[in-house]
Amino acid sequence: MLNIPVDKKIILFDGVCNLCDSAVQMIVKHDTEDIFRFVALQSDLGQKIIQHLGIDIQKTDSIILYHPGFAYYLKSEAALEIAKNLGGIFYFATLFTMLPTSFNNYIYDYIAKNRYKWYGKKEACLIPTKEMQAKFLE
Repeated sequence: MLNIPVDKKIILFDGVCNLCDSAVQMIVKHDTEDIFRFVALQSDLGQKIIQHLGIDIQKTDSIILYHPGFAYYLKSEAALEIAKNLGGIFYFATLFTMLPTSFNNYIYDYIAKNRYKWYGKKEACLIPTKEMQAKFLE
């Protein structure tokens, strides 16, 4: 089995995407309850988690939320579940759960498809600062 904490929710993210990098930094800043850990999709551990879950990476390539032993979420469902867990002002994003998942995923997919064009791409995955290292799994 994978060597990951079962008491944390794991966010798998595109490690070379500038939009994803900004989102991760925002989540780290607002994760006051220490709920989340992060793994780049491109990393060995990220690939092992994807394989363990049986996810076809061709169907989602930008965010997966994995709650070990319970569930995993893709695309807009992952983003909305993260917002719900962050609470505060982010909780209002859960109002989008009243819309059909197919509509939310359409918007999500449009943004994901254009994220490199709009926000750019890095040459390598995010390297966390010393302060952020405890939040990242290897």
